[in-house]
Amino acid sequence: MPSQNATARSKFLSLVLRHRPELIGLALDPHGWADIKQLLSCARAHGVPLTHALLLDAVAKSDKQRFALSDDGQRIRAQQGHSIDIDLQLEPQTTPNELFHGTATRFATAIRQQGLIAGTRQYVHLSGLESTAVAMGQRHGKPLVLRVHALAMHAAGFPFFLTANGVWLTKTVPVKFLEFP
Repeated sequence: MPSQNATARSKFLSLVLRHRPELIGLALDPHGWADIKQLLSCARAHGVPLTHALLLDAVAKSDKQRFALSDDGQRIRAQQGHSIDIDLQLEPQTTPNELFHGTATRFATAIRQQGLIAGTRQYVHLSGLESTAVAMGQRHGKPLVLRVHALAMHAAGFPFFLTANGVWLTKTVPVKFLEFP
């Protein structure tokens, strides 16, 4: 899986930091942090020409700020989107009145039946901006933007978490808290 450009590097980092660290023999701690030296060594051993400078470039240029470096610069992790069990050490937050979720129109029937579920990921991802939700929905097909009555959900006891890059996370969004266009 050689990585030739910035997009491929970002996809590679997302794969090994969010979903399949074992693919290259990488160890993540319980909070999703990987030792950078180990990551670089494992990547090179599996044919991915990743250097420290290229890694830092991928972190700096990630359009969605997908990755975080530890304060000491020795570790890296994905901010959210994990399909593996990771404790991001986020504290519950009070939400704004509404948040948005972008998906594709082809999922509307299932969402109307079961609400938003995390599926293979740990959390449902929500945005404070409708425009961000539109962009997310377009990644999956014709976009469908759902309005989430987040403050009402929060008042009903559903916890929400806010990542460092501004993504709101929750385990599920029941249908009664969704507003379809």
